[in-house]
Amino acid sequence: MTSNPSPSNSCRFGGCTLTGALSVTSHVRDAITIVHGPKGCTHHNFSLLHATAMDSRSIRIPEIFSTGLSETEIIFGGEKALDRTLDSVARLDPAAIFVLSSCITETIGDDVQMVCSIPRGVPVIPVPTAGFLGGPFQEGVNNALIALAGMAGSATTDGGVNIIGEKNLEYEVNENFAEIARMLDALGLSVNIRFVHDLDTDRISHLGAARLNILRDPALVPVGVHLFKQFSTPYILSFPAGISGTLSFLKSVAGACGLDCHEVLENEQIRQEEMFCDFADIAGSQVRLDPATTDPDGIRMVSEVADSLKLNITPSGRPVFLPPDLPVGTAGMRRMLHRWRRALHA
Repeated sequence: MTSNPSPSNSCRFGGCTLTGALSVTSHVRDAITIVHGPKGCTHHNFSLLHATAMDSRSIRIPEIFSTGLSETEIIFGGEKALDRTLDSVARLDPAAIFVLSSCITETIGDDVQMVCSIPRGVPVIPVPTAGFLGGPFQEGVNNALIALAGMAGSATTDGGVNIIGEKNLEYEVNENFAEIARMLDALGLSVNIRFVHDLDTDRISHLGAARLNILRDPALVPVGVHLFKQFSTPYILSFPAGISGTLSFLKSVAGACGLDCHEVLENEQIRQEEMFCDFADIAGSQVRLDPATTDPDGIRMVSEVADSLKLNITPSGRPVFLPPDLPVGTAGMRRMLHRWRRALHA
């Protein structure tokens, strides 16, 4: 569990398509990512990824290179710089090279696709990114996942489940995965691959072997649709949030996989009841959400928790932290309530 008592993810997901794509490609351990643009684009994003890794107690530094475009190349074209950089990186013998473009290279019209198509003895995968010209952070994530899915061929279904599009920059990415894995295990299911979180390129070939894809959130629907077209794999829209949301998630996964989940649902309800008993000391408290939420799922989740603990949500109550990403499953709600307890007893 993270030691940060009130994490905020908002600054981590406010970047452009380039940042979003890098949050995906940098998690392929044996590959190298090239950012085709000025050095500043790479430096800015590398600093964010490095700081995030350190905050998560990870010592792995992502392999990111820059074509380092100068003023001359920006005026006359940067394709030769990309070609040189690709040759240099290919000599390092990575399992794959991902090429991400920037605002500058998209503006001057470099043909990145053509340069990447030149054989170099290693797979070179261009990812459509164009910095702020290409759209928001999430579009970069989706573009990267779809591009990397092209590395996977056909595979025999092995009965596992893929986790698609985890938010690699969020504070509790591994805690959230552990909760999903726990619920899948209760249903007798295993995780096939985390696409993409801390894996090698050879694991991507197993992408089509899953019987079900679980998307991190509905913003990944374009990826879910693409994978369904590519592999005929059905998908669940999002990770679970809240009391009823967690139970609905279990029902949805079981239904998609043709499983009986009656006993699993009963056990999960018992787990939730025990959790609220553990927080009986804050029952009946007056609280104020910081920040308040207008998201329908957030309102539902908060209302369920408030009703279970007889909390009174009022502008004059003690401020309690509402995470920017809704807590995942029963374990996520427990972590949130631990933070609320500390705030109420402070």
